[in-house]
Amino acid sequence: MMQTLRLGASVSLIALITLCLAWELWLAPFKAGGSMLVLKTLPLLLPLFGILRGNRYTYQWASMLILLYFTEGIVRGWSEQGLSAYLAGLEILLSIVFFGCAIYYAKWIKIDSLSQSEVSDK
Repeated sequence: MMQTLRLGASVSLIALITLCLAWELWLAPFKAGGSMLVLKTLPLLLPLFGILRGNRYTYQWASMLILLYFTEGIVRGWSEQGLSAYLAGLEILLSIVFFGCAIYYAKWIKIDSLSQSEVSDK
């Protein structure tokens, strides 16, 4: 169960990083030729190594960070048309997948660590 959640969080985060880069550089940039909105990808790189390593603390704070991308997807999906609206929908989907996997992974890893400490106390 925990491996599946960890894999889901890792894949959705990497896919969201790729989506943000492709969206703002090639697919449907805010300005022709790319825009500075590509910098929105940088905060997603901060939790990447902690997520890949399975660090519970990183999962906890990254689940809050991802809500910014969910919000951006909602706003851009509502306000834009065409390809940008579809990309915003994909951003929403990836944000939800990451959020769900991250919060449940953090929960299960804590339960697992508590149960292991009980076993070691006996």
